[in-house]
Amino acid sequence: METPGASSSRYTTPPPREPQNNLDLTPEQVKRVELNRLKAKARQREREEQQSSSSTNANGKRPLGVIPATSASPTAPKPPPKLKRDSRLGKYFEYDLSKMVNSKGGFLVEDGKEIDEEVRAKEKERERQRAQQNLEPPIHLDPKLNPRCKECNSMDIDPTFKRVFGCLVCNKCKNEKPEKYSLLTKTECKEDYLLTDAELRDQELMPHLLKANPHKSTFANMMLFLRCQVEDFAWKKWGSPEALDAEWQRRVDEKKKKKNKKFEESLKELRRRTRETVWQKRKDQEHKHIFGVVEKGPDGVGKQVCHECGFTIDWSHEQISSALEVEQLDVNLYRSKTLYLPPRARGVFGGQVISQALVSASNCVDPAFGLHSLHCYFLLSASAAVPILYNVDRVRDGRSYVTRSVRAVQRGRTIFLMLCSFQRPEPRQPAFQLPMPPHVPAPDACEGIEVIYERLFKETTDVKVKEFCLTSLEERRRSPIEVKLAGVRDSKDGIPVFLYWHKARNTPIRYDAAFQKCILSYISDSQFISAGRRTLTYVNQGGKGSTKVVMQTSLDHNISFYDDDFDCGDWLLYVIISERAASGRAAVHGRMYTPAGTLVAVCNQEGVVRVDDSETTTPAKL
Repeated sequence: METPGASSSRYTTPPPREPQNNLDLTPEQVKRVELNRLKAKARQREREEQQSSSSTNANGKRPLGVIPATSASPTAPKPPPKLKRDSRLGKYFEYDLSKMVNSKGGFLVEDGKEIDEEVRAKEKERERQRAQQNLEPPIHLDPKLNPRCKECNSMDIDPTFKRVFGCLVCNKCKNEKPEKYSLLTKTECKEDYLLTDAELRDQELMPHLLKANPHKSTFANMMLFLRCQVEDFAWKKWGSPEALDAEWQRRVDEKKKKKNKKFEESLKELRRRTRETVWQKRKDQEHKHIFGVVEKGPDGVGKQVCHECGFTIDWSHEQISSALEVEQLDVNLYRSKTLYLPPRARGVFGGQVISQALVSASNCVDPAFGLHSLHCYFLLSASAAVPILYNVDRVRDGRSYVTRSVRAVQRGRTIFLMLCSFQRPEPRQPAFQLPMPPHVPAPDACEGIEVIYERLFKETTDVKVKEFCLTSLEERRRSPIEVKLAGVRDSKDGIPVFLYWHKARNTPIRYDAAFQKCILSYISDSQFISAGRRTLTYVNQGGKGSTKVVMQTSLDHNISFYDDDFDCGDWLLYVIISERAASGRAAVHGRMYTPAGTLVAVCNQEGVVRVDDSETTTPAKL
């Protein structure tokens, strides 16, 4: 190299040296150099960002920049929300596996809970038993000791069939002969072979295989039976396949018959409701009378007039619904509204007391039960001036029968007691009856009691008889019951039998069966005990004994009802006979028939029938 003083030329750069081969970097050094380079670039980028954020633009404002996500500023972007776990997956536990010390033998349990060694031992034993059951049976070295298929004599025995059913059959024969070795469900066994549930559940009698239900996991396990075993048991039970087919056909026919009967009943009920609907529409279209209050004319006869059409009803007699009406004072307490005192009677008409007590008892009974019998006693004569209180006692409420007792009180004294029983109808039970007397004249061909009294009034000259006829006529005109004499007949024993036609007057509608029985109870006391007096007079004619009755009153009364299909607004035949009289008492028996000949009620009554014993002469004693 030349010195500067020796020459005027400039300094020159020395030529590049050739790279030395001994300066090659190792991979570790190259990696470190690259990391340092990246760190330097990152620091340079941070310095540039700091300088740009601190500097201002021409307007004196900081340049617009993006707020980093790590900034604490409220405008900084928020991280995305964490995904919430579905609550339907149930309860779960999070475990920090890095802090687990005791692995509990691979079982994850809650902290503070230890594994129950006894439970683990039982679980291991069950697992060992399951594994043992699933093992195929061992094969003996001696071929004679191995079980063989009873069809093809092979040793490929199905272990499940052998263990469950005790049947030695191979898989090939089982598939080739499904008529013998196919499996049947419990439903198929019950429907096709008519086996009972108890027989199928007996493991010794009918071995079965339990299998998970393929329809739904919550269903009970299926019970599968071997066809040949089911058929053998069915043949023994029914005798033969032909007998099984006959029984199966009989049951099918019976089911079909029941189904047809149910359909016919449903169709009949539908037709009945349809008819009732049509009938109801027609009735709604008909004119309905709207009556005012009862107005009495100059002759004392009451009249009711319809406001719309002017139709008039003559109320010269008492209406049956008013005679039976009672007022409810409490749950089991009722009070009479009207009381009827017949002429020359000691007290209120007994039939009215019976019917009002029965109305009170019926109001305390479920309508599903119908009255079938009543027994009552008349203790004291009732006054028509004071209302009667009826106290109902709910004696018994059964599934088939209901019993009620009624105590009638007037002025603090019990005047009447009744025990009545109600029954749930049993229409399918057999029935029979005593027929209606033959050749009974129709009601239209019979004379009314009023006509008989009027004729007697005209024919007699006795003042007392005329007075009796007048009072009897007044009583019959006021009575809500119309009576006609159908005749008096002699029985085989010489006792007269009295026949009367009865019906309730001017019933605007047909009442229900419960109220019809109350009306019949009212009718049953009409012309009843007087038959004992007439029989006594008839028997003692010709000087055989006294015929002058000085006292007549009822003691007890009972009725048995055997039909609900009758209408007291139509005629009822009352057949009455007095069978015995003694010691000042007489017993009478009565039967009530509809015009069609149906016996609807049987009545019995005992009453006081006293004659004037002064007419009887007593022989002198020596």
